[in-house]
Amino acid sequence: MASTDTKTTGAGAKDGSALGGIEAGLDALETSVTGRPPFRQTFREKIFPPIVATVVVLAIWQGLISLKIVDDASKLPSPGAVWAEAEDAWLKGTLLDYIWTSVSRGLFGFVLALIIGTPLGLVVARVKFVRAAIGPILSGLQSLPSVAWVPAAVIWLGLKPEMMYAVILLGAVPSIANGLVSGVDQVPPLFLRAGRTLGATGLRGTWHIVMPAALPGYVAGLKQGWAFSWRSLMAAEIIAQAPDLGVGLGQLLEVGRTNSSMATVFLAILLILFVGIAIDLLIFSPLERWVLRSRGLLVKS
Repeated sequence: MASTDTKTTGAGAKDGSALGGIEAGLDALETSVTGRPPFRQTFREKIFPPIVATVVVLAIWQGLISLKIVDDASKLPSPGAVWAEAEDAWLKGTLLDYIWTSVSRGLFGFVLALIIGTPLGLVVARVKFVRAAIGPILSGLQSLPSVAWVPAAVIWLGLKPEMMYAVILLGAVPSIANGLVSGVDQVPPLFLRAGRTLGATGLRGTWHIVMPAALPGYVAGLKQGWAFSWRSLMAAEIIAQAPDLGVGLGQLLEVGRTNSSMATVFLAILLILFVGIAIDLLIFSPLERWVLRSRGLLVKS
């Protein structure tokens, strides 16, 4: 009997040890490293690849010039010519003015679109009659090229900054509203029932239940709304020019075309691209990571 008990006890200990190992493994899977990754890893995974891509593009660009595959500078300027144009604008003190004029307009117009598009999206998502009435209109406006609004805005408001903000709003509000509608549609009904059970109804339910649950779709709508804001602004700046409007990146692009200066045209294009990438990296990418991480969809490594 003693030997039997001893064997049973030993087997139980082995089973307990095995279960303990499984539990430890599961805990290890659920545990994420919360510390910052080393700079070497960050450089290798996030900084080095864009640098390599930029160098490759510049090498191909310069190769087209050096090998005389494209030997007409009026069609394709060299990277050095574009750099000289940027350096000249910097020395004149106008380079930052070009960027700031467009960025300030774009961000201000986007904030206005955010203020208008968010409540509009909530109303469309939550009120069936409103959704049936203007939901298709919002979808149609989202697919309408923003440049189509520029002539009408010029006639309505004249060559004033308000004209550009109107074009931005008409381009960005539908995207923000539709993004929020999509996010609200993906909220599980269980969340809404649980919120009503706990007394979260009306504005309280919208703030504490609907908006947090709809964040992924809402953030996607914000990102798309900014893209439409930036495109709309560039279209307005290219078409509408006046002394009172100043010179933004769109006007700089048109000045280069008017003067047949491809170096200026390429400089404007690269600056427009740079601003778009910078806004995405500084604002929307961190916001997306925060939303995904808060839902356990993005684990730090």
